[in-house]
Order: sequence, then C-alpha cells, then structure tokens
Amino acid sequence: MLRQVTPGRYDVYEALLHALADPASGRLWMLLWNGRAGSPDAQYGNMEVDGVSYAPCVTSAQELAASGWNRAHEVAGALDVARGLYPDHYGIWLNPHAPGGGVGIPWTDLRRIATGLDRMPAGPLRLCEPTVELPQFYALLAQHAHRTPAVRSLRRAWVQPALGTPYLAIGLDLYSTAPQSVDAVRAMMRQSVAGVPDGLAVSTVAMSDEYDPVGMWLKAHARPFYDREAHGGQAPGGPGYGYPPAAPGTY
Repeated sequence: MLRQVTPGRYDVYEALLHALADPASGRLWMLLWNGRAGSPDAQYGNMEVDGVSYAPCVTSAQELAASGWNRAHEVAGALDVARGLYPDHYGIWLNPHAPGGGVGIPWTDLRRIATGLDRMPAGPLRLCEPTVELPQFYALLAQHAHRTPAVRSLRRAWVQPALGTPYLAIGLDLYSTAPQSVDAVRAMMRQSVAGVPDGLAVSTVAMSDEYDPVGMWLKAHARPFYDREAHGGQAPGGPGYGYPPAAPGTY
C-alpha cells in the first residue's frame, strides 16, 4: 500500500491510515535514537521535513533489516504510537530508507488515528468563509446561544475534506465544558438545525481543542458571528476561557 501512495491519491492514503489504525495490522518498528525498548531513557528518532517533525519507523522486520538501522528499536501498535506522539506535534515517517523516501504521516492524521478516523474529516482540508446564505439558521442559532449561558461565542467555516462531503463547521467557544453545559449546547444545536436546508451537513468543533485543524483555522481567521460579551451579555461565574475577544477590524 505504501508503494501506491502518490500525490493526489487521497483514497489510497486514507486506506493506509485505516490499516495503521487496525490493531490487527497496525504494527510499527519504531527506531530508537537513545535507550532500548522498554527502558526509561528510550527515545524515538527525529527527522524534520518542511519544518514538520516526524519519528522515523519501518513497517516490518524485513524493512528493518533493509534499512541498515544499527541502534535499538521498539515494536509498537500504531494506535499507541499515535496517542503518544500527536500531542507533541510529532508525526511518523514510514520506511524513510525505501526508494522514493517513504511516506510521512503528519501529527494531524495521527490524531485522527488516535481518536477515530471516522470522527474527523480527511485532510488536507480546504477551509474558507461560508458562501452559502443561511440567515435563518444563523439567526436561530444566535437566538438559542443567547439563551444558553455556557456559550461565549460562535464562529463558522466552510470545510472541504480531501475525501467526503463539504460541510459547515460551527466553532463553539464555551465558558464551561462541564457535562451539564455540554448537554445544554447539544440541545441548542438540535433546536437550531431546523433552519438548515436539506442536504447541507453541519458539524461542531470545540474552540478549546488545541489540536483540531478546523478549530485552529477558526481561531486564526474567523471572527464571531455571535459574541455574548460584545452583545452586552454577562459571563457566567467569572472569567471564561477560550479564544480572547476579537480585535477590531474585518476579515
């Protein structure tokens, strides 16, 4: 499958991610720069490509022999590797010794493996301001948000995954992620989707999630279309958290 991954073949790349996420097939031979497998000082190797960090690894004992690696290695499940590496913004690079240089899996896709491939859109993502006119939905959503004390602000983006249907993403900036607050926000979204035309997909993203690429884009590029504090609302229970108030200007 690695040999079939070429630029633009996102279907093959996605199949590779599914193979890595499968506990039955997703084993990796991680190359250790320091220490030995299981030792406290064990440390993965590091390589940087286009400013992005990766831990090099190989996909079988045969590939390990072919690589000529003469230090220690650790055999691990790709799921465990993904869970350990993505929070530090590290990806993995499969078979860097192979003809063509192997295949890199960036940390954003390791996060998808770690949290569930079907739960997050397939990258790379194209994101922009929505061009679909939905005044009824936005008005209804803002109205319900104003009645939901947990909501600080709302943002929006149009997301085009590499594979799959484009959708409207609503960024939720909340004062609290306590269970009762999350339940109230879910109810708010259920009440508001009546204003969405049939066939238009809508998803939500937590602005407090520091690893979500859609949330990261919203923080950098989108101003709120609903902002409780800008509308004179009071923050419940003291200062909140999340994206700071947007600076004056337009986008």
